[in-house]
Amino acid sequence: MKLYLEGHGHKYGTEQMLLMLFPDRRPEYPDTPPGPEEDFLRLTLKRGGRWMTGIALLRLNGRTARRSCRVPLAGTEDAVVRAREEQRALKTAFYRAAVELTGRRPAWGMLTGVRPVKLPTRAMEAGLTPARTERQLQDRYDVSPLRRRLAMDCARASLAVKRSLAPEEISLYVGIPFCPSRCAYCSFISADVKGCLKLVEPFLDTLAEEIAGAGELVRRAGMRVASVYIGGGTPTTLAPAQLERLMGAIQETFDLSGCREYTVEAGRPDTITPEKLAVIRRLGGDRISVNPQSLRDEVLRAMGRAHTVEQVYEAYGQVRRAGFTAVNMDLIAGLPGDDPAGFRESLDGVLALAPENVTVHTLALKRGSALTLRGAPLPAGAQVAQMLDYAWDRLREAGYVPYYLYRQKYMSGGFENVGWCRPGLESVYNIVMMEELHSILSLGGGGVTKLVDPAAGRIRRISNPKYPYDYIGAAPRLTEARREALPFWQALRDGAARP
Repeated sequence: MKLYLEGHGHKYGTEQMLLMLFPDRRPEYPDTPPGPEEDFLRLTLKRGGRWMTGIALLRLNGRTARRSCRVPLAGTEDAVVRAREEQRALKTAFYRAAVELTGRRPAWGMLTGVRPVKLPTRAMEAGLTPARTERQLQDRYDVSPLRRRLAMDCARASLAVKRSLAPEEISLYVGIPFCPSRCAYCSFISADVKGCLKLVEPFLDTLAEEIAGAGELVRRAGMRVASVYIGGGTPTTLAPAQLERLMGAIQETFDLSGCREYTVEAGRPDTITPEKLAVIRRLGGDRISVNPQSLRDEVLRAMGRAHTVEQVYEAYGQVRRAGFTAVNMDLIAGLPGDDPAGFRESLDGVLALAPENVTVHTLALKRGSALTLRGAPLPAGAQVAQMLDYAWDRLREAGYVPYYLYRQKYMSGGFENVGWCRPGLESVYNIVMMEELHSILSLGGGGVTKLVDPAAGRIRRISNPKYPYDYIGAAPRLTEARREALPFWQALRDGAARP
């Protein structure tokens, strides 16, 4: 769609709203006016003495709408606040014009971005009651009743965890970028282990060095590990001896005496064996994922999974026999070859197993995924909505509560991913990672360390190389790149210690 921005430079916010409202359109910034039959958006910001006003002139399929939104200038002296309010005026005007022309109201209303839960969390921290906070989601952002309830439930879970955190606590993430094969929907950094077998041992050598260096930083800063998450890729692609080496190094290097939870994302059922599970349990792992994504063999084949539904049940039984009492299972709504009836069958099958956590993802078509590249036929947005509506009703009926959620670009129907749990069995790591409540020390391939100053709302990111070969080559620089964590954490602790 042709975009004309006047009186402002808020391209990113405009493009976010375009992507949510019209996911099949891409932004264009022409130097010439639109033709008489061309679709376009002219988004203008005007400033007066007391108000600033966003004005959207939108033409779509031969019809035109002009809508506006004004916000007060009072209280916008700070540049960050002013930019936020400018974007609110512009995005609201655009949203109103689009709803007028299409008649469609997205489930999340005019909320864009990855972390919608931050809005109600901040509102309640600022003193708003839950009722007023929910009204704000309705009146200001036009969020649907079901998504308002989801956001409020997750905000309460986030605030409960935030109150429990100590200033000296951090979480540890370790990324293992190997998988037995690549799923068709995947755009994560992972390598087919069959083609990269020679890189696994050098990768673990480098990771052991990084663990040792990072552990020394944590000790010097006086920080403690609150949660551990080994993800990927698929960590259980590693052999039992390799898992023992990795988890043994973590145990020997970090003080885990105050660790609240230790998660290993087994993920792919075809990588789970009793030997690997025994290693994970012995070395501290107490939470594990068995992620079928679907319980229909034809859907598993369509997305490139090299396992069957029967193997999902076998893996789940092995996990229970190994003594794990906190198990997560993932499903994806909107997979190729699936439909609402098939998704209901998968969800009901998962609930019959009674895992402690269930995460329901909405398919996000990432540019690097095989599904995107080959243009595979997928369920329509209305069908995905049916899948999710069923999931939310069925999970609540079965006694689960939502505790964290996030959104992604190019997500089918503009929906969300939601983690559900039995009450009291929330994953601390998932909440602190998604809501950015404290620092995440990330090691391994593609790890992104987040140094979080909750009081100031400041986050500093430090990224590791994404691909195994690049990560191995960066070995001498990995710990050095993270040196700034030491003064950052010491300053946090010193600030918390002051009366």
